[in-house]
Amino acid sequence: MNTLKVFITVLVLISFKAFACLNGETKILKNGAYAYQDYDGNNPQGHYFFKGDFPRLIIELDSLYKKTKDLDYLSDKGYLLIVLGKYDEALKLYLNIEKIKPNRYSTASNLGTLYELMGENQKAYNWIKKSIVINPKSHEGSEWLHLKILEAKVKNLKDVSGQFLINTNFGTSREPKTKLSQKEIEELAQSIYFQVNERMSFIEPKDKIISILLFELGNLAELLGKNNSALETYRTARNYGYEGDLIVERMINSAQGEIDYYSERAQSYGSQLRALRESKGNIYSGYISQIETIIIILSGIILILLIAFVVFFIKWSKRKKSTPVS
Repeated sequence: MNTLKVFITVLVLISFKAFACLNGETKILKNGAYAYQDYDGNNPQGHYFFKGDFPRLIIELDSLYKKTKDLDYLSDKGYLLIVLGKYDEALKLYLNIEKIKPNRYSTASNLGTLYELMGENQKAYNWIKKSIVINPKSHEGSEWLHLKILEAKVKNLKDVSGQFLINTNFGTSREPKTKLSQKEIEELAQSIYFQVNERMSFIEPKDKIISILLFELGNLAELLGKNNSALETYRTARNYGYEGDLIVERMINSAQGEIDYYSERAQSYGSQLRALRESKGNIYSGYISQIETIIIILSGIILILLIAFVVFFIKWSKRKKSTPVS
């Protein structure tokens, strides 16, 4: 039975090293309803909104506000209106809340987001700056990055870079380099993830700033040794419009790191199973040999798929570059 458990564990570790599902952060409204749930994992995908419930929830939240005069209900109603794209209605609501009770964090934060979505970046900058003064630790302490994004938009920077947005860069070699500490890398990755995930909830590809931040998030994942996450994030960055030889090189580097990872794991599993076979004697020898064979086959399949992906991607990139622009 113990041997069977080892076998199942090995298969799970090989097959599901990284898997995204709806099991991440959630936003629960004042009335206890769910506005969204995030996908689990390190690759941002935006919020999964439960929009089908929103019309009913808006009526319910409005009714609860009229009964209790609790502004949290009204603020949540405004958030749902933003998600539904009813910007004018949401703007009127939040400005009214500001008159009733000035200097509420949620009002300033939502007005900042709302003005940004409406393209009024200077007003968005002012409101987000105000929200940070009210609550410096808001949004996991990542609002400094929100301000940098808005600064780039206000200045209408055509050559905005990762260096401008996150105050650092990771070089131009195939493997990202940094002098940041492990803690600084993790904190920066968290800030970028939060801000990018929020933006991807409202902005479809392509978007230059999102693509740059996704590229930098991929670099951070690579620095943290999360090769598969880095590869996924690089692909998302390309989907949002990030191009160039460097991201191709970084993707190849991540894929190679993933191949090395599975190779090391396969060797480790083989050693563990051989040790187990020797400790149990000949009773389980034939059974464990079959398990080893299955593991080797699975590892080989995974390696072949990864190598095939890298080769396909390189050929695709070269073919795309060689295609004349019409």
